[in-house]
Amino acid sequence: MLDAKKKQRIIEKYRTHESDTGSPQVQIAILTTEIAELTKHLKDHKKDFSSRRGLIKKVSERRRLLKYLDREDAKACVKLKEALKIK
Repeated sequence: MLDAKKKQRIIEKYRTHESDTGSPQVQIAILTTEIAELTKHLKDHKKDFSSRRGLIKKVSERRRLLKYLDREDAKACVKLKEALKIK
């Protein structure tokens, strides 16, 4: 789980305006960081199936948000994918 300081740094980096905390760009960036942390955890704890389920949920949520962002603002989607190094 992300601590508050790390989450705040991600929000400040990917926000679209001054008071933005929930735009798709911010949500995708936060999910990407959480996915990376869970992936690292699961490499050490291979039998942790409840965390694996959470990882799958986060990946599918990120995929839905990426689809939405691509539909609404394709340029922002491409820029965000490059910044986060997502396919």
